[in-house]
Amino acid sequence: MDIRIVNKKGLLILLVIAMMFFLAACGSSSETGGEDTESEENNTEENTDTDSESEEGEQGSESEQLVIGFSQVGAESEWRTANTKSIQNAITDAGHELKFSDAQQKQENQIKAIRSFITQKVDAIVFSPVVETGFETVLQEAKDADIPVFLADRSVDVEDDSLWVTFLGSDFVEEGRKAGNWLVEELAEEEGPVNIVELQGTVGSAPAIDRKEGFEEIINQEDKFEIIKSQTGDFTRAKGKEVMEAFLKSDGENIDVLYAHNDDMAIGAIQAIEEFGLIPAEDITIIGVDAVKGAFEAMADGKMNVTIECNPLFGPQLVDLIEQHFEGESLDKRIAVEESMYTMDQAEELLPTREY
Repeated sequence: MDIRIVNKKGLLILLVIAMMFFLAACGSSSETGGEDTESEENNTEENTDTDSESEEGEQGSESEQLVIGFSQVGAESEWRTANTKSIQNAITDAGHELKFSDAQQKQENQIKAIRSFITQKVDAIVFSPVVETGFETVLQEAKDADIPVFLADRSVDVEDDSLWVTFLGSDFVEEGRKAGNWLVEELAEEEGPVNIVELQGTVGSAPAIDRKEGFEEIINQEDKFEIIKSQTGDFTRAKGKEVMEAFLKSDGENIDVLYAHNDDMAIGAIQAIEEFGLIPAEDITIIGVDAVKGAFEAMADGKMNVTIECNPLFGPQLVDLIEQHFEGESLDKRIAVEESMYTMDQAEELLPTREY
């Protein structure tokens, strides 16, 4: 056999083998390069996440993000709706997480919601109590879980005031006094008797108890004033109308004044008065509480005499108090909201400026 042929075949085989090694090396290099690139991308993502977490940590040190559980009484009136929105917006606008529950004016729903907040390990609980009593056990559970509780709009009646941090809301007794003082001054020339019917708020609630107390404290100083009928209207327009219809049916011609613990009940009662054939704000003096837009509309129409302000837009102030607590500041147990009183002759001018 020709040696040159063998050499050519051997050379060819060597070339093929060399080519295979070369391709294998390229493939390995390509795969390895891919892994390195992916690793670099992962490292970049991890670094980005770390930077993000670092930035969030720095921001958190300025204003700690909190998870806040908020249990509201319900949505029984214009005032309550405005109050709910004010608190909800203030919590989220401040960068905190909101967990919300509507108790629908039932204490059992509110207690269930608070226990749910405790289970979810929220940082703070805000609630407006449906009634004053019966919250000791669930508030103790919150305290045992080291979750601070803030009372909004309504207070609780418990022996241990360490179960809650602070109460932010109106002075309901003072609101009742304002209503009584206005009536005494307005009817100063009347010889009497002055027969009053009263639409109370939800039985057992702080505003119902306190607004009645403050009002009676003033009118009882003069013998001519007498409350001849008093019944709950549950703070709702429909119930206010229903109860007023019953008052009118039994004592229609003898009623001189209606004192309603909120404007929605007063507006419902105005409808009942008109349907009975009397003129509201003339035949019967109408006093409401809250100063909602509906009351200003009624006053502008000459159907309501006066409303005592109960400001619902304290959400930002409430969130400030919660943040101050977590920053270690000491808070007063009772913090009042500034409020005023508005009469019929002011209504038309102020109506366009009302926010709720």
